[in-house]
Amino acid sequence: MSEQSPPEDARAGYADALPEYAERVLDVAERIPPGRVMTYGDVAEWLAEGGPRQVGRVMALYGGAVPWWRVVRADGVLLPGHELRALAHYRAEGTPLKQAGRSTEGHLPRLDMRRARWDGDADAEGHI
Repeated sequence: MSEQSPPEDARAGYADALPEYAERVLDVAERIPPGRVMTYGDVAEWLAEGGPRQVGRVMALYGGAVPWWRVVRADGVLLPGHELRALAHYRAEGTPLKQAGRSTEGHLPRLDMRRARWDGDADAEGHI
């Protein structure tokens, strides 16, 4: 998500203008259950199209309209510039976190990717 992201309630207003790939990425983000995450690469793999950078670009431009905090970096580091907002969502949803070590900048936890990662199969209606 970035400063360019539209407000969270704006997706319906511009859905017709979204590129098809962006719409598909946002649909996957909406399917991720609360308390779970997918990496940018996971989303691209699930769609069988694009790659992590393309998914990241879509999330940066349009992600404000979906649960953006559920599409994450593979290393579990919280989204730079949005760490506190994301952390609030993770805590509210019960997303597994790893406590930060003393040497960790800002002492922010990371996502526990082993436990939080969602493979897209459970409760999924199939690939888009």
